[in-house]
Amino acid sequence: MTGGAAPLLQVDGLTRRFGGLVAVDDLSFELGAGEILGLIGPNGAGKSTTFNLVAGALAPNAGTIRLEGRDLAGLRPHRIAARGIMRTFQHNMAFEGMTVSENILIGRHTRMRHGLFSVLAGTSGARTAETAAVARAAELIEFVGLGDWADADVGTLSFGQGRLLETARALAGEPRIVLFDEPAAGLTPAECDRLSDIIKGIAGRGISVLLIEHDMRFLMPLAERVVVLNFGAKIADGAPAEIERDPAVVAAYLGDPSGRIAGTAGDA
Repeated sequence: MTGGAAPLLQVDGLTRRFGGLVAVDDLSFELGAGEILGLIGPNGAGKSTTFNLVAGALAPNAGTIRLEGRDLAGLRPHRIAARGIMRTFQHNMAFEGMTVSENILIGRHTRMRHGLFSVLAGTSGARTAETAAVARAAELIEFVGLGDWADADVGTLSFGQGRLLETARALAGEPRIVLFDEPAAGLTPAECDRLSDIIKGIAGRGISVLLIEHDMRFLMPLAERVVVLNFGAKIADGAPAEIERDPAVVAAYLGDPSGRIAGTAGDA
């Protein structure tokens, strides 16, 4: 965040317990408009729980989550999506038996304002909205590089193409923020490069990105700032270069004897 601009997303004192286990412990961080923020930590550090709290899949035991100052904590996922937070998942979750275009149109549902009666009656408003939705889906298909597969059944896509479909479907909801959950997992180096460019393009459109990632070679050149969790608590928050040198991070996050996080650009 620059120029004193107010953060788009504010997480303050977020806590989630599962019985006696504190999965997220008094976590606070901010995300600016158009910022790419990485969320890292060892397995079990609380990253996925944090995502689920922000996306509404879980309710916090304490703390607040605010989007442009409006409290989101406790809202259902579809309400949070309608407010402007969309997500992808660790595993591709396409709607089988449908085309790429149809899958992306499903992601548009949070922005459709016409009821069932209007659609069945074919009102001019419903027709106009449908035409706009189809045009937007086509634009997003081109943006992620799936133009040649627009009418293809999603079952014919490769794993990497499925990742691009997930991205386009999230963007179809016109989000303010996109949550990426390990987007580079299972991708080839070339596919990682393509996805990195797409995420930069998303931020370039003013859409904020919060991403969990284990591949430091993918994350560190991409993120503008990184938040590090360990045992549910934040242990560092700063620029990638600072994070790589932070002794607490190196100790917690699979550090090596050279004093760097394993998998960063400094490795041979």
